[in-house]
Amino acid sequence: MDLPWLTPVIGDFSEQLKSQHIGHAYLIGVHNGYGGELLSIALAKAALCQTVTSQGACGFCKACQLLEANNHPDFYHITADGNQIKVDQVRELCQKLTSTSQQGGRRVAVISNCEKLNQASANALLKTLEEPGKDTLLLLQSDTPSRLMATISSRCQRIHFKIPTHEEIKLWLSKSSGITSDVTWCLPVMGGPLELARALESERYSELLQLRKDWAQSLSSGHLCASLININEKQVSDALKVLYLLLRQKLVKQTDLNALLRAKITEFSMKVMDTYHRLQLMPNVNYLALFQSFILEYNKLSEK
Repeated sequence: MDLPWLTPVIGDFSEQLKSQHIGHAYLIGVHNGYGGELLSIALAKAALCQTVTSQGACGFCKACQLLEANNHPDFYHITADGNQIKVDQVRELCQKLTSTSQQGGRRVAVISNCEKLNQASANALLKTLEEPGKDTLLLLQSDTPSRLMATISSRCQRIHFKIPTHEEIKLWLSKSSGITSDVTWCLPVMGGPLELARALESERYSELLQLRKDWAQSLSSGHLCASLININEKQVSDALKVLYLLLRQKLVKQTDLNALLRAKITEFSMKVMDTYHRLQLMPNVNYLALFQSFILEYNKLSEK
């Protein structure tokens, strides 16, 4: 998939590789909706490539062919086991990274969504981050780098990434999906243009529009509308993110709000997003009671 906003990042990293000015650990704070995991894999391929170019991996050498076949013995990719990256996964990775490279080059590990490291797994990773060994490269991708433990992020160099503008995203959507209308209102909900493109190809985008309408009606009336009462479990995350976006848009559009109410709505919107993050690790939640509590709390904001 052609993602033009990733090209400069891959180019900069490739130049570092060619000049041999490369660190041992990088934090890639790029949401998967913008291609965070794709970028991580592209950087790993460049790091393992035997004839890296100014645009990244050559695609033709033995290392590139092994990677294309998902069979490179010196490449490791860790993803969450359920909602967390568990300590046994990290210990196994760290053990593998102490072995000798089978291809005579670097050993490269990608940890996707590294914010899902729990306390134990993060601590298990620390020693390798501090003493990675020769020719070892760790690439830590995160959708929400601010939620990553400071002990981890402080030991990584940052990959510099410039978020594409809405105009650039609209142009990309037009070329890749033929979408000419402006659908970028929900980018904060989707996480990025890749997820938005997928949503437009399914029923998810129309469901987001309906959620926005339902929350607006519920906040106005003070009662949950029927569709939010009957929401299915898979839509809960989208529902919370749409509510957050609706609250933030209220702050932007209603410039006449007094300072106290503005502060209350800001605090409330952050509570909604914090709830979203916590629910990623909390199964079996009463979503109906949660939504109703949000409506009640919102209506109390303007009370004196």
